[in-house]
Amino acid sequence: MRFLIKDKVALVTGANRGIGKAIVESFISHGAKKVYLAVRDPKSTAELSEQYGNKVVTLTLDAGDAESITLAASQATDVDVVVNNAGVLEVASPLSDNVEEALAHEFKVNVLGLIRVANAFAPALKTKESAAFVQLNSVASIVNFTPFTTYSASKAASYSVTQGLRDELSPFGVQVLSVHPGPINTDMASKAGFETSDTVESVSEGIVKALADGKFHLFPDAMAKQIQGAYQSFSDAMITAPSSAQ
Repeated sequence: MRFLIKDKVALVTGANRGIGKAIVESFISHGAKKVYLAVRDPKSTAELSEQYGNKVVTLTLDAGDAESITLAASQATDVDVVVNNAGVLEVASPLSDNVEEALAHEFKVNVLGLIRVANAFAPALKTKESAAFVQLNSVASIVNFTPFTTYSASKAASYSVTQGLRDELSPFGVQVLSVHPGPINTDMASKAGFETSDTVESVSEGIVKALADGKFHLFPDAMAKQIQGAYQSFSDAMITAPSSAQ
């Protein structure tokens, strides 16, 4: 199953900055017909709107708000590819004072947000001759990073949900892509304290190529590729083997 972005309509959550903004730019440079910028604050997409004109349409979508997700889906019924990029990170180890609050917040956005976005947009994607759903997970979905234990737990859960989405959507011809970046040059990486990081373009251009190649996993940057090397044999046997997808 392969998905080419040229002449397609896309929706990107968290499209106003960082990886989300880079995905918008890569999609348009590769010939996307239109990109919905799904963001909490519509004013935050002014720069992209000025740059791309009628190639982009801003929608209000808060990954932590089920009603806003449902409304956005009703306004973007022509989508061919949905990129669920929006997410949150809290600094919390298992013994932190804020561990329960952090975990609840991250699960609300990173896990329930994914489930709600997928359920809201799946009906439209299933009707298309060629469609895709892209989930921004993390290397932390595979390896726990202790200072960010709750974030790692939420991303492990979202990765598991992504595998289920692949099994549910692939019979309808919808390609599902699970993206696992390491430290990327974003505000989130700065908050996490990473001093060395790869560019946002490594993710956005990687997504375009992985979709075209029909991949389920994308490990786009230097750290991610190291983890991929150790994880690959398990993935081949248990995650992406033909018998693992219904």
